[in-house]
Parts: sequence; structure tokens; C-alpha cells
Amino acid sequence: MGARVLDGEVVAHAIRQEVAAGVADLLARGKPRPRLVVVLSGENLASQVYVRNKIKACEQVGIDSELVRLEGNLDGGRTLSTVQSLNDRSDVDGILVQLPLPEDADETRVLHALDPGKDVDGLHPENVGKLVEGAQGLRPCTPSGIMELLQRSGIAVEGTHALVVGRSNIVGKPMSMLLLHANATVTICHSRTRDLPHLARSAEILVVAVGKPAFVTEEFVKPGATVVDVGIHRIVSPGQAEDFFGAGSRQLAALKSGRSVLVGDVHPRRVKPRAGALSPVPGGVGPLTIACLLKNTLQAARVHRGLPAQR
Repeated sequence: MGARVLDGEVVAHAIRQEVAAGVADLLARGKPRPRLVVVLSGENLASQVYVRNKIKACEQVGIDSELVRLEGNLDGGRTLSTVQSLNDRSDVDGILVQLPLPEDADETRVLHALDPGKDVDGLHPENVGKLVEGAQGLRPCTPSGIMELLQRSGIAVEGTHALVVGRSNIVGKPMSMLLLHANATVTICHSRTRDLPHLARSAEILVVAVGKPAFVTEEFVKPGATVVDVGIHRIVSPGQAEDFFGAGSRQLAALKSGRSVLVGDVHPRRVKPRAGALSPVPGGVGPLTIACLLKNTLQAARVHRGLPAQR
């Protein structure tokens, strides 16, 4: 029997409905509609797709959105000056700087320049500090989405051993903090961790954000563990598709017919029989990242309008 599927689409839909209701409540109070501005700098094709999806999601829940497009392969300080000007605009509730930035941009300086109250990605040092404290603040979207997925899927977190593979500022570090605040005992691992499979097998909840396709196999997974796959990679080889999904899989057939096939950081064919629950790729964490971006934008708008944030 295979692992239970942790359906991110279903959970994301529920969050979007709640955000839409929250926007309607603001309008009923005579408050302005929330507004998110997305800053897209450079020519990264994947970023352009992600931004289109975010703009579309805003429209679906009633949030006004605006795209600031800085074309060309050089930044030249344009992103920083754009952020500073958006900080000063009273009609802007949320600012999202789409990463990665062009190579000549100072990413740290740009993120630190954000107004913390408009930082809907939760990456400003003030919001990071609030996360560590457990204080009210805007949280990084992907880790927040994972917590929503666990909680709304009935996965108990309190008292469990949770292990996070990856220590990025966007996922790994904030993920460990959110799990800790939910009363899990947390281990965070990375590329220099010794005997990673042995450590991972002790975890009841395993969150994988390592950036390597199908890196985690059954030897990393405790029988019955909950496995959350944060990675997303495009498969180009039929051999890979057969390895990851099986010789008779729909994914292999799709690849051979010219369609796109994705895999995460977890080897789906080898982990699914061993795990108790597994988030799919696609359809797992991805939709929740956007849903929590919308939720953060609504919360920023409420605070901007003098109303209490609702978590």
C-alpha cells in the first residue's frame, strides 16, 4: 500500500477561499482593496512564469496586483531604487521581489531595504527576528504553506521528531523555527551532515529542501513517516523518468510524447511504499506557497488599515 497523498491543491483552495472572504470583509468595512506589487528584474524565464501565476492568483481572490518589470540582464541598482519607492507608496500593502535577481544586484541589500510591514515573503531581518521569537509577523511563504499542509491534513506535529534537509534562508531555517514553535523536536541537516540517511530515518516528519532531484530514497525514510517534498525539477531524460516513476508510468509516457514532467527532491517510486504520507510534485507544496503569499498580503493590508492580523 502506498503513502497517503498530502494534497496541496485542496489545502491551497481552502486558504484562497479564506483570503477571498477576508478581502470581502475589508471592502464591507469600507477599506481599500489590498494591493500587492511584484518586482521582476532580469530575464529569468522560470521567474516570469512564477510571477504570472502569482498575478493570476491575486485576481482570483480579489487582491489588486501590479507588476514592475525591469527588463534586461543587468540590474544597475534599479531593483533597490524600485523597492525604496514602493515603500513610500501608501496604496501598496505588499511588496514581493522575485528571486533570483540579476548577478550584479545586491540581493541582501535589496531585501533589507524592504519595509518589514510590506515584506510578504517574510525575508526582512525584522520579520526573521519575529519568527525566531515566535512574535506576530509576516512568515516565509513556503514554510508557512508546509505548516498549513500538515495541520489541515491532520498530521500531528507536537512531540514528534521533525528533520529538515536544507538550511536556506527561504525554506530550511524558517521551516525549522515553525516546527519548533509547533512543539516538535527539530533536527536541521545540510550538505555537510554526516550519515544523513541514518539521521533522517529517525524522523517522524521529514521535510526535504535540498535542491537535488530524487535525492531522498527509501534509506532516508522511517517506515510510516510523513515526507514533505519541497523540490521541483524538470526531467529531460526517459531513463530518469523510468527510474523515478516506473517503466509503465504516465510520466514516462508523457515525456516520450513531448510533454513536461517534474520530479521533486524525493524519489517518488522508492519512497512512496515506505512513507506514511507524502506530498506530490507537482500539486504538493507549490500551490501552498502562492496561497500563503495571498494570505500574507491580506494580513499586511489589515495591519496597514489599523485592523488586527488574523492567523
